[in-house]
Amino acid sequence: MTELTIERLGHHGDGIAAGPVYAARCLPGEVVTGVLDGDHLRNPRIQTPSPDRVSAPCRHYKGCGGCAVQHASDTFVAEWKQQIVRSALAAQGLETEFRPLHTSPAASRRRAVFSGRRTKKDVLVGFHARGSDTVIDVPDCKLVHPDLLALRPALETLTRAGASRKGEVSLTVTLAPEGADVAVTGGKPLDAILQMELAGLVETHGLSRLSWGDDVVALRVQPSVRFDGISVIPPAGAFLQATEDGEAALRSAVIEAVGTSRRVVDLFAGCGTFALPLARRAAVHAVESVPEMLRALEAGWRHGDGLKSVTTEARDLFRRPLLKDELNRFDAVVIDPPRAGADAQMERIAESQVPVVAAVSCNPATFARDAARLVRAGYRLDWVQVVDQFRWSTHVELAAQLTRGHISA
Repeated sequence: MTELTIERLGHHGDGIAAGPVYAARCLPGEVVTGVLDGDHLRNPRIQTPSPDRVSAPCRHYKGCGGCAVQHASDTFVAEWKQQIVRSALAAQGLETEFRPLHTSPAASRRRAVFSGRRTKKDVLVGFHARGSDTVIDVPDCKLVHPDLLALRPALETLTRAGASRKGEVSLTVTLAPEGADVAVTGGKPLDAILQMELAGLVETHGLSRLSWGDDVVALRVQPSVRFDGISVIPPAGAFLQATEDGEAALRSAVIEAVGTSRRVVDLFAGCGTFALPLARRAAVHAVESVPEMLRALEAGWRHGDGLKSVTTEARDLFRRPLLKDELNRFDAVVIDPPRAGADAQMERIAESQVPVVAAVSCNPATFARDAARLVRAGYRLDWVQVVDQFRWSTHVELAAQLTRGHISA
């Protein structure tokens, strides 16, 4: 047996001792023992626990890989996630004001991706075990909304009908007032018999819409989401923020960052998460590469009350970023890129004279890289708001304000 002292927590939630040696579900300051296997300590046992260690609230925690840090106190996790962003900024020579971290409550995930497998006896639907393709049943999950857990019988029925004997289906489920919106990938090829069976399952379980691969196979009623009270019907499988609470926190930060700007461009606009609420006070130009998302955004705007002008543009911002002359028509930029960031688009923003940038990111490293580019070009990083939307995970999201010429929004 090897004895180690954990020095810090890594970005993937593992405790790290000198070496480095990685030990799952261990916290800084803890003395642990286990079997050393290369750079990993297998089956670590806690000899001296950290004062930040707590009992995991979920009985599935040891088997399920869906959560990484339920063994740590909320205070510890909040500071750890703030520090991840601080460290990413420091690596780029940046520092700024940090607002208090906002954490979404337990049992609030409105959207989740379940895995489904057929077994010798029946079917199994749940989440993967840590570092494994084994599916773990999670009937008492403390992360997802109770209404998602109530859909387990429907997901099991879909798996039973459409999963191959050796394959695995992925079931993306989004709650909607009209009934759950379900998108399935990895299922058996769709034929007439399977399509009829799936349509019957939609009626039986009160689903709003069911997609199979790229096809909508059954639509009982159009599912909707609300962005600050503005109703939108998103296309099947469209990206949405995981919790309404987290979405509201990010939206509040973006609205504060944009301030009194009257002409706003929203880049990577999706279905209108930020564009539509901003249209209550500003004219908005929404740019997104997926035309179906823009059509959903436009329909939401047409049916919304009291909204200012919203225009849309289908454009691949990685290949064709907005140029400085296009950007200079606006008072503020809102940008919420994928995890890879938006290097090319940030370069064009850096060349522009747009006074305010409201940046949203799910990757502190690429955010810091992109923010540093803007700072070198004369912007100031005014503040950062970290949002822990994916509670008990290693995932970190944030919103930030950057201003040119020290303008206060």
